[in-house]
Amino acid sequence: MAFRIAFRALTATAAVAALTVPLAQSASAVTAPPRTAAPTATAPSATVTEENPFRWMDLDGLRAEFRFMCPAGRCVGYWSLVLTDEVAKRSYSGGEFFAYAPATGEFGFFLDTDIATRTVGNPGQVRLIDSDFTRSHPRFEVRYGNPDRPGKARVVATATTWM
Repeated sequence: MAFRIAFRALTATAAVAALTVPLAQSASAVTAPPRTAAPTATAPSATVTEENPFRWMDLDGLRAEFRFMCPAGRCVGYWSLVLTDEVAKRSYSGGEFFAYAPATGEFGFFLDTDIATRTVGNPGQVRLIDSDFTRSHPRFEVRYGNPDRPGKARVVATATTWM
């Protein structure tokens, strides 16, 4: 079990690294924000150059968002799934958010700044990137509750790929 969790964390980290490689060469054309800016602040002057990898998904409670991350001063754009404003504004207490594939019982990871994490406590931290988890499960859910008892957790959002 610990190996699977470590492998998934490594997979999410590798996905972020894979996103940075093709865009690192084009990132020099984008002016890096000042060092005082938040590392995940969106750069409104930049144009979206990558195609949305989530365009074929049916999203309920989630939306695709293009953002920039600037690790070590080099800005990289990436797509992610975040909770819609309506879902994020709901009241949540006594649990954690986690990504879950009910068909297989597998867990996904959120991207918190530039770190892959299994759970987050705040709805604003729910951020799923294009990874093996999102590609290999035709349906996955964002749930709120106890990740040790996923069957009892509340489903707050879903993503479905119709094949």
